[in-house]
Amino acid sequence: MYIAMNRFQVARGSEEEFESMWRARESYLDEVPGFHQFSLLRSASEEDFTLFATHVLWETEQAFRDWTHSDAFRKAHQRAGKNTGDSNNKSERQSLYLGHPKFEGFEVVYSES
Repeated sequence: MYIAMNRFQVARGSEEEFESMWRARESYLDEVPGFHQFSLLRSASEEDFTLFATHVLWETEQAFRDWTHSDAFRKAHQRAGKNTGDSNNKSERQSLYLGHPKFEGFEVVYSES
C-alpha cells in the first residue's frame, strides 16, 4: 500500500469554505485503478491558519503515479490554484491557503487492522 498526502495551511476563517470545496469537487478517483480511499483531515488551528491534510490510500506507489498522469487527474485538478473566496470583487478575494500545499508520500511497511 501507498499513502499520498497533501498538507494545506488554510487561512483562519476559511475552514468551512475549504471543506465545502472538497465535498463538492469531482474527484474522478473511482475511474482510477489502484485507488482505495480518500479522507480530508482537519487538525488544530494555529494563530493564522488551520492545518488540513488529504490522505489517499493507493494499492501501490505506481498506481498513484499512474493517476498523476491520467485524464482523471487533469479533470480533477483543472480548477487548482483558483481556490479563492466567493467575492466577485477581486480586491476583496484572498486565497484560502497560506503558501502551497506540501506533498508527502509514504510506503506502508507495517499495518494493523
